[in-house]
Amino acid sequence: MLDRLFRRFVPAFLAAAAVLQADQADDVVKAELQRQRIPGLALAVVKDGKIIKATGYGFANRKLGIPVGADTVFKIASVSKQFIATGIMLLVQEGTIALDNPISRYLDDTPPAWQSITIRHVLTHTSGLIREAPGFDPMKVESDAAVIRSSYSLPLRFTPGQQWEYGNVGYYVLAEVIHKTSGMAWTEYLTEKIFNPAGMSTTHPTDTRADVPNRAQGYVDNDRLLEADDWLALRPSGAFLSTVLDLAKWDAALYSDSILTEGSRRQMWTPVQLSNGTSYPYGFGWELGSIRGHRLVHHSGGIPGFRSEFARFPDDHLSIIFLANLDDSDPSAILGKLAAIYLP
Repeated sequence: MLDRLFRRFVPAFLAAAAVLQADQADDVVKAELQRQRIPGLALAVVKDGKIIKATGYGFANRKLGIPVGADTVFKIASVSKQFIATGIMLLVQEGTIALDNPISRYLDDTPPAWQSITIRHVLTHTSGLIREAPGFDPMKVESDAAVIRSSYSLPLRFTPGQQWEYGNVGYYVLAEVIHKTSGMAWTEYLTEKIFNPAGMSTTHPTDTRADVPNRAQGYVDNDRLLEADDWLALRPSGAFLSTVLDLAKWDAALYSDSILTEGSRRQMWTPVQLSNGTSYPYGFGWELGSIRGHRLVHHSGGIPGFRSEFARFPDDHLSIIFLANLDDSDPSAILGKLAAIYLP
């Protein structure tokens, strides 16, 4: 009797709970959009690799009155770093490179101070390289090698492996490693090896010449909501356009060995070990932490006009992904409130 009642009522209870969660998520996002003056945001919540909620809020373009949908295309900023890191790990899986190879093997005329920097160091932001290359100009198209070379004359900030300090130059280096070892443009390599196999048909480099429909307009200054400039430069550290639907496909791929092996994923999600024996909660293109005692593997991103968050709770098989078209915003506040709804 009890078993029959269980089979009859529990599915209905779970369905009602899912509806309640979805309604609560709507309330949270709408309140945060109003509080932070964010024009628009797309959200996907993924459980066991399957989307349980995907929707948009607010406007992709305020002037034209175009609403955000789950298929709206945003710049994803530093969420892109996990794809550069994945490209490196694919080359490691193939046996083409090794994580402890020096980067000087792949770059021309590196200064003596760079000789001890390894691929592992740049993946984990422990290389000592400066955050931004002085030769980077967002309105100038130039090669990654030229941007990297503009950093050669500057001293390292610390001995490689000694400490952690976030930066973008290292991901230019990784993109150049992919290019030199694969014989392909790194954008083409990642498309062939990651995006196409995962079915990510709306993920493109920010400088794509393809006609990409449903692109969001980015905004800066949450007091005045001014339209952001569109950079001409393609920056490997924040390289891609995507949608929450495409990123949900990537999330599903991370539950299998279809692209990355289990061993590669484990390495990418392991805290970096510093030379003094301590660790820092960053892996290969992924930040590591916890919320309410639940293990978190994630990365946020910011670029003029846009903020992004890709958060995975691997032990709970839950992911929360959202993309917003205002850089002057706080994704951590949104993530914390959504996690409180969906985590057990």
